[in-house]
Amino acid sequence: MSGSGGATILHADLDAFYASVEQRDDPRLRGRPVIVGAGVVLACSYEAKAFGVRTAMSGSQALRRCPGAIVVDPRMPAYSEASKAVFEVFEDTTPLVEGLSIDEAFLDVGGLWKIRGTPVQIAQRLRAEVLSRVGLPITVGVARTKFLAKVASGVAKPDGLLEVPPDRELDFLHPLDVSRLWGVGEVTAEKLRSRGLTKVGDVAMMPEAALISILGRASGRHLHALAHNRDPRPIEVGRRRRSIGSQRALGRSPKSPATLDAVLAGLVDRVSRRMRGAGRSGRTVTLRLRFDDFSRATRSHTLPEATDQTRAILHTARTLLRTARPLIDAQGITMIGISVGNLQTEAAIQLALPFDKAANNELDSALDLVKDKFGTNAITRGVLLGKDQGIQMPMLPD
Repeated sequence: MSGSGGATILHADLDAFYASVEQRDDPRLRGRPVIVGAGVVLACSYEAKAFGVRTAMSGSQALRRCPGAIVVDPRMPAYSEASKAVFEVFEDTTPLVEGLSIDEAFLDVGGLWKIRGTPVQIAQRLRAEVLSRVGLPITVGVARTKFLAKVASGVAKPDGLLEVPPDRELDFLHPLDVSRLWGVGEVTAEKLRSRGLTKVGDVAMMPEAALISILGRASGRHLHALAHNRDPRPIEVGRRRRSIGSQRALGRSPKSPATLDAVLAGLVDRVSRRMRGAGRSGRTVTLRLRFDDFSRATRSHTLPEATDQTRAILHTARTLLRTARPLIDAQGITMIGISVGNLQTEAAIQLALPFDKAANNELDSALDLVKDKFGTNAITRGVLLGKDQGIQMPMLPD
């Protein structure tokens, strides 16, 4: 089982995925600093990372740090195809696969001892298979829990393999920086460091009540458990998304309210179409913003009824954007995102009475049919006509 016994959980994570695909397909790029995406860095090779280039950095800033970098346009179909090939290797290894994104997954190999060998031997073969069949490097962490397997793969990158034996878990975990704890971003890490908590072991020494007073109840309890490697979660095969969303990088130039509204409408069109395609409806609409100083903010609203209607989601998203306008004016905006959570399947939805005659269900369905038959750009809003609507990232099924 994933929460007890031996180290039987693998976390397999492709290295610098988009950039690795580009280096695989163009031998001239191998061993050289590669940046995928011009305006905003979507991915970068480890050769570029050595110069301080990071994902989501502006292209101009990235080139200042690494003047010799080679910038290539993203090729989303190639990345989707590579991801499918890698997941075929995962599924050939074990039936217990939980995809996290198109380039990483958890695998439970606890029941394969007699037919495939030890978890480390299985991990070694998996890495060799991904390299031979797909031509990409992949790093694998092996541990008793999902959390620690993910940490192990992060430590082992790039192109590595690391096992954390059950009797060495805390010896491995506690010397690591607090940023290694799952869910600790820059803001939370700074809060912890400002109180002298720089290592995971420092967090483990804190009473749970003290962490709760610093970070709040949910985060405090979460980090206290992880710092002691308490993670009982099993591998979830076929796990469906808890939310469906999309986001758009905007660059650093000022954006008018009309421009932001048009971008928001395009994102809502994309998200609501994905929801209908997956047979999902949701209640909680969340707006995500990133500012010039790289700080972030979220605004959310929970609807009384679950919906997949574009109009209802867009109305809520626009209201959230209006409430955030003073913050946008003060800090500038570089990214906007929208997501819908509290998802449920259409079969579980209780229809409300009286039916909303202006719900636009027929319009949504008609637009979906046109886009399915003739392509996403076959029909669009007038405000988006002729405008770049951003890159649609490949992802696992909804």
